[in-house]
Amino acid sequence: MSVEMILIRYRVRPERLTEHLRLLRAVHDELARLRPPGFRYVSYRLDDERSFVEVATAPELPGPLPGLESFRRYRAGLEERCEERETFEPTVALSYGFGE
Repeated sequence: MSVEMILIRYRVRPERLTEHLRLLRAVHDELARLRPPGFRYVSYRLDDERSFVEVATAPELPGPLPGLESFRRYRAGLEERCEERETFEPTVALSYGFGE
């Protein structure tokens, strides 16, 4: 089975960090309640405390995210909360134990 992946890297403005963490937690909480089959979503917080990397994988993206109320709230102000943001659709070069 083929799996799509999207990777997003961003840095949150210091004055918006608490708000951002609250909104991001709500997305993860809603996903935990719904448990959409085949969908994986992880948010990494980097050493500087304000940079994040998010990875979503699913047979088809964007998966359930657009349908989640918590994700719509999260996305509504994301551009204003971030100092920088990049989105990647990586291609697997090599893999061990990932998506097999």
